[in-house]
Amino acid sequence: MLLDVYVKAVILSGGFGKRLKPITDYVPKPLVPIYNTPVIEWQIRYFKKFGIKDIIICAGYKSDQLVDYLAEKNLGVNIQYSIEKTPLGTGGAIKSAGKYIDKGSFYVMNGDVITNIDLSKLKTYPNSIAVIPLRTRFGLVHILENKVERFEEKPEIFNYWINAGLYHLEKSILKHLPRVGNIESTAFPELAKKGIIHAIKFTKAFWHSIDSHKDMEECTREMKSMQYERFLSE
Repeated sequence: MLLDVYVKAVILSGGFGKRLKPITDYVPKPLVPIYNTPVIEWQIRYFKKFGIKDIIICAGYKSDQLVDYLAEKNLGVNIQYSIEKTPLGTGGAIKSAGKYIDKGSFYVMNGDVITNIDLSKLKTYPNSIAVIPLRTRFGLVHILENKVERFEEKPEIFNYWINAGLYHLEKSILKHLPRVGNIESTAFPELAKKGIIHAIKFTKAFWHSIDSHKDMEECTREMKSMQYERFLSE
């Protein structure tokens, strides 16, 4: 489903990627390759799939490399950059990028997320965040009395939900954001108390946050098995 073509997307790509060293000693985290393609390129193609072609990239660490890389690519989108001279945190980065947002709402994606979540469902309510079931990194052993019944490999735990790092926000939210600080620990808790933030649940979604070398491997393996490129082109 194509969305309002005039809605913009903000990608938060200013992090240092310390847990991805030594790769990030040489390139910024958005240019870390997953399945032979940088994270940022997957994200831009993801937004483009839903008809969003105006992208604001919040960049910081080694931002010149990111700008140069995307300048050489022909991804069919319009890109604006909000460059952080010092780290602003996720909330501060969105607030700073607000000068480029001239419509009533916009999307936000954390710079390390690769997913197939249906963006159109995030517009069900104003000011919505995508949530997915908590995923344990360990397999579970199901036991009846003292006998093992079965093993379950890294299941989703549906009693608990985690922030997927993907939001649809009204422009009016910008005034609640800190100039420096993370939206998750500043604005969101306060807005939740006021009943302003909604959660849209996504189960069985393809979703990876690229925070470690193991994440890179697992994401690449799942992208291959689910044919992620075909999803983007459909």
